[in-house]
Amino acid sequence: MSSSPHPIPASSSSSAASSADIAKPVAVAATGSDWRVIRSLVPYLWDFRWRVALALIFLVTAKLANIGVPLILKEVIDSLDKSRAVLAVPFALLIAYGVLRLSSTLFGELRDIVFVKVTQRAMRRVALSVFRHLHALSLRFHLERQTGGVTRDIERGTRGISTLMSFMLFSVIPIILEITLVTILLAKKFDIWFVVITLAAILLYVAATIGITEWRTAHRRQMNDMDSKANTKAIDSLLNYETVKYFGNEEFEAGRYDKNLQRYEAAATKSETSLGMLNSAQSLVIATAVTLLMWRASEGVVAGGLTLGDLVMVNALLIQLYIPLNFLGVMYREIKQALTDMEKMFRLLNENQEIADKPGAKPLSLNGARVEFHNVDFSYDPKRKILHDVSFDVPAGQTVAVVGSSGAGKSTLSRLLFRFYDIQNGRITIDGQDIRDVTQASVRASLGIVPQDTVLFNDTIRYNIAYGRPDATETEIEDAARRAHVLDFIQRLPDKWEAMVGERGLKLSGGEKQRVAIARTLLKNPAIMIFDEATSALDSATEKAIQAELREIAQDRTTLVIAHRLSTIIDADQILVMGDGRIVERGTFRELLEMNGKFAEMWRLQQQEEAKTHLNG
Repeated sequence: MSSSPHPIPASSSSSAASSADIAKPVAVAATGSDWRVIRSLVPYLWDFRWRVALALIFLVTAKLANIGVPLILKEVIDSLDKSRAVLAVPFALLIAYGVLRLSSTLFGELRDIVFVKVTQRAMRRVALSVFRHLHALSLRFHLERQTGGVTRDIERGTRGISTLMSFMLFSVIPIILEITLVTILLAKKFDIWFVVITLAAILLYVAATIGITEWRTAHRRQMNDMDSKANTKAIDSLLNYETVKYFGNEEFEAGRYDKNLQRYEAAATKSETSLGMLNSAQSLVIATAVTLLMWRASEGVVAGGLTLGDLVMVNALLIQLYIPLNFLGVMYREIKQALTDMEKMFRLLNENQEIADKPGAKPLSLNGARVEFHNVDFSYDPKRKILHDVSFDVPAGQTVAVVGSSGAGKSTLSRLLFRFYDIQNGRITIDGQDIRDVTQASVRASLGIVPQDTVLFNDTIRYNIAYGRPDATETEIEDAARRAHVLDFIQRLPDKWEAMVGERGLKLSGGEKQRVAIARTLLKNPAIMIFDEATSALDSATEKAIQAELREIAQDRTTLVIAHRLSTIIDADQILVMGDGRIVERGTFRELLEMNGKFAEMWRLQQQEEAKTHLNG
């Protein structure tokens, strides 16, 4: 009766369309019933209401032409009956028959041509809204998410939107219109039994379709879960390709992947089996109805109450009734599957943003870029506090360094300054403005960071450096590369600036990646610089050259340095020593050595390690 669904593929185009005009209807859909999902898509249609209206006109015209075909066919056959003594071939009727056949197809195609832009624009806006929302979610969400599963959920959800949009306009309305027209014709031309059998068949068909589809929806949902999990395992394993090879765990990874594939196979088998049961039930209803109606029509011809043309017309009408009934089943299954596919995507769209601008928040106003932490308490998990009453300031144009053992809370300071998280107590200000009171975009525009773990886009070196300021000129990009001591390396590459860096920059060494990251940040030219172990992946010679460059960059610029090698922060205006989330010492390099405390101990240990390394070398 029907085949497996073939949803329309999602569009990959992007645009700067506003997210505000789309977030509201989707949010409603995610929290309500299936019908609220359908109602939530109406705003997408409203933006193209004239196209929708024209498409509906073409749709109605196509259906009227379709219903007219059996009527003309009846007249053609009756006019050829010898008993009616027609001496000429009814050319006018045959031409009318051909025109109606053509019109039925032509206006259907015109409907699709007019409406395709509506569908594609809705898909684009939904995909863009999800993409923007994911970027608006907190770092906490992205640290916990599984990339493979999320991307698959978005792909299926966007495809589901497309399917729902298409079936809403081109299945529901045509089916209702065609069934109504066929029923009226049967009522006018034949006795009441034709109408009774037709309506009974429709009701039985709808009941069987809904009942079995509801039962098989659980299998579809399980298929989606297993599909997402298998995809997550695959992407996670491929991203960690080198680790897999280091430990020789190729078969172990294949086994993990296959476990999810087996579960998917079982769920898919049940889903397809239940689809076969549904198709069989639909075929039984239709076959029974067609047999009964043809029996009634044949009796009428034998009794002389109906003509041969009437019998042909009834058969043609039944065929045309069969087609929309078939699509009624497909439509319901497709809509239910689309809604199932959209569930997780809607869940993403309703994921709490956590970090949001206050209503009416204004951009940050810079006047020197003084950074201050006032009695800051923070924890990622309420059970484990990371920062305890941390207070310090970085005066405009000065450099403050933060040192301490691993887990002391050093890198957390930069994350809080970027407002990836909100603090539980205290204030963080830039030029006296609490960063929670101004827009996040303006805060992040004022900050530049060279992180310890540099991750690059799977694109060219030019793209990755220009990412710091996409509108920068070629001269500015080259200057940033030169200042980061990466220009010579780029010019030695076979593809030079167009060389691809690979997934997460894996084609480059750690030092090369870090120099690209430094160039990217230099190009951004922010008011506040953060160096988080910025030279940790560099060799000694390159580190000295980069450190000299970074000191020059830091001059007259507010700078926060998170350091491991204490020799790199000798010139800092102030050094903060952290331990267990608290500032335990503070002062200049010389003052801290004279205190003979934790910093002095760290300095002695590092000097001893360097001496051993020098002797062994």
